[in-house]
Amino acid sequence: MYPIQIIAAFDKYLAQNNLQFTAIVVGGCALALMKLITRETQDVDVLEPKIPQEILNRAHDFANQWNQVNRDVLKINWLNNGPASLQRDLPINWHKRVELIFQGKSLTLYTLCRSDLLISKLFAYCDRVIDKNDCIQLNPAREELLTTFEWVKELDGNPLWPAHVEAMFKDLAKELGYEL
Repeated sequence: MYPIQIIAAFDKYLAQNNLQFTAIVVGGCALALMKLITRETQDVDVLEPKIPQEILNRAHDFANQWNQVNRDVLKINWLNNGPASLQRDLPINWHKRVELIFQGKSLTLYTLCRSDLLISKLFAYCDRVIDKNDCIQLNPAREELLTTFEWVKELDGNPLWPAHVEAMFKDLAKELGYEL
């Protein structure tokens, strides 16, 4: 799915159904709405709030309608709370630093501030390599990687995790043109 088109169409759909929804999103959708990436993504990752059942039902209906008209297939669970557990790993007061990235008639979306978003993307990158290009698009400075490294290496209890994070960060730094 192409988030910019989907979000605009879903906003219109919610307005037609007299519904409002405000959320904090992360992942590829957030980066696309910020115009940092142009790639497709599989879903819209809602960090907060827990999506109300009525909005989930409408998101499913919207996906069915979208799939009947468009070649771009939208998964039924395209709007989800998959990353909700990330909240416990974010720096304190992250709520106070969110930034508006989409304001429609019925849909308002925020995302994490740059430093918190970078932490979330670097954590995802260490967990699954497919997030590497998103991290490159965020273009973290060497100092940002060093600061974020200390945070990310503490996010997993596996004794091999810190060494894995170090290797991943060194690889990313090399890709960005510097050493850690």
